[in-house]
Amino acid sequence: MQPVKQFVLTVEGVNKSFQGFRAITDLNFYMDEGELRTIIGPNGAGKTTFLDLITGRSKPDTGKIEFEKDTDLTRLNEHEINRLGIGRKFQTPSVYINHTVYENILLSLKGNRGVFAALFTRTSPAQREKIDQILTTINLLDRAHAQAGLLAHGQKQWLEIGMLLAQEPKLLLVDEPAAGMTDEETARTGELLISLAGKHSIVVIEHDMVFVRQIARKVTVLHQGSVLCEGTVDEVQNNEKVREVYLGRKKH
Repeated sequence: MQPVKQFVLTVEGVNKSFQGFRAITDLNFYMDEGELRTIIGPNGAGKTTFLDLITGRSKPDTGKIEFEKDTDLTRLNEHEINRLGIGRKFQTPSVYINHTVYENILLSLKGNRGVFAALFTRTSPAQREKIDQILTTINLLDRAHAQAGLLAHGQKQWLEIGMLLAQEPKLLLVDEPAAGMTDEETARTGELLISLAGKHSIVVIEHDMVFVRQIARKVTVLHQGSVLCEGTVDEVQNNEKVREVYLGRKKH
């Protein structure tokens, strides 16, 4: 008998309006544990609002948002949701620019109690091993002692992903990671996200279709706050409705 597949995220019948504008409309979304899911859609499709609802930044007017088996996210605040193991990376990287790359990861380690304790208490061998492991994963081990503010844009994005990994998240929400990157940085970011799938469940919101094609296993297309269609990149690109509302539209 095969085990029942567990969704890491279940979203059913979710609606959200802002001053009469319906940002999310009867949204249903299901995500498998360990999955790398890519979400695309035109500007105003509800992508950022969707992440806000998952992380507790906004609350739905109606509907259900469950994490893992039966944790109702709509009843929790942002900090409680973060402690459950849901980490979010915004489009603009947010790092401690006056600290080294190593210190940025150290300050982000799960269980650390404040900046002073993190920086002025001797790190344990286990902590050092964890930091080196993360720096290797994000390809910044050779920049460990560089000041974070001096990193290139792409490297800052990788560092912020590393800072999230230090929190040992179960679910990673990543908003337009390829924005502003060179082609080489974009490709390396894709490789990084692919390497993390399985160990973590990952939602990536993205506009760059070359990048989407690199990383996507399953694509969800949002339009006017609802799921328009889901499938492989080819299935989505060949869908007539998608071509009308998204792929044929010029980005403003």
